[in-house]
Formats: sequence, structure tokens, C-alpha cells
Amino acid sequence: MQEYASKNDLIKEIEKTSQLFIKEFDEVLEEDKEKMIEGVDRTPLEMIAYQLGWLDLIRTWDKDEKEGKIVITPAPGYKWNKLGELYKSFYDRHREYTLDELKEKFKEEVNEIIKWVDNFSEEELFIAGSRKWASSTPSNWSIWKWIHINTVAPFKSFRSKIRKWKKLAAYIR
Repeated sequence: MQEYASKNDLIKEIEKTSQLFIKEFDEVLEEDKEKMIEGVDRTPLEMIAYQLGWLDLIRTWDKDEKEGKIVITPAPGYKWNKLGELYKSFYDRHREYTLDELKEKFKEEVNEIIKWVDNFSEEELFIAGSRKWASSTPSNWSIWKWIHINTVAPFKSFRSKIRKWKKLAAYIR
């Protein structure tokens, strides 16, 4: 897993990878946002909705803990070994948005995640145990790892997915 020397390095990487990811959708037509293509496991809508779901979810864990609520990960009613059901809830929640609205919503959510990250101290981000929700799994991760696997990592891997989707879509037209 990629590591970061500081909070600013993490923020810069989120900014860079999120911009590269969402720019890939500039060439996708609105009528194709829900088009499933053999060889790619998600539609363009699902790729963005997945990101939106996780961006919201990790901030919700922190908000709930601060409010004294019991944090249930990954989310109430969902289990780590059945994440497909959680992903479907992300897709369903965002299905009515146009592609342009999804792209704008993504940019807004990335800005919110950056503000959220910036509010942590270096110690809170990089030392395990600063939040119960972050250390709720046997791996006892620090906050930065949760942020990385729900921002930078999928922004990169889903960028590959949308590029493959666009290549295959052009081929079958």
C-alpha cells in the first residue's frame, strides 16, 4: 500500500487521482451511463456511485463516533463479507442523477473529504487508535489507510476500469 509522509502528501494525492479519475467521464455519453459492457464489471454510473458511497460512508463513521453513536462498519444492515449489497445501495441512491450531476457531486464530495482530512492532526491521521471506527477491524488501521483505500486506491483502479469501458464501447459501436 502506498504510504504518505504527511497529511499534505495525502491531500495532494487525493486531489490528483480524483481529477484524473473524473476527467475520464468527459467522453462518456449520458445515454451510456448505465451501459454494461462485457469485460468490465461496472457501468459508468456504478463507478461514480461507488466512489460517492464510500466518500460519504467514511466521513459518516467519524461523524457518528464524534456524536457518541455506535459506529457499525461497513454500514448498518451490511456485512464486510457481502459488500455487493452495499454497493447496490450506492448505485440505487445515485441512479436518478445525470452523468453531469454525478461528476459535479463527485467533485463536491472530494472537496468535502479534503476538508475533513485537513482537520485531522498528523498524529490522528497516522497513529493507529485515534478513532474507534478506524481500529474496528483486526488490522487496527490508522485513519490514513482507510482514507487511502476509499479514495486514492479506487480512483486509480476505477480509472483503469472506465478507460477499458470506453475502449470496448468504442469497439462495439
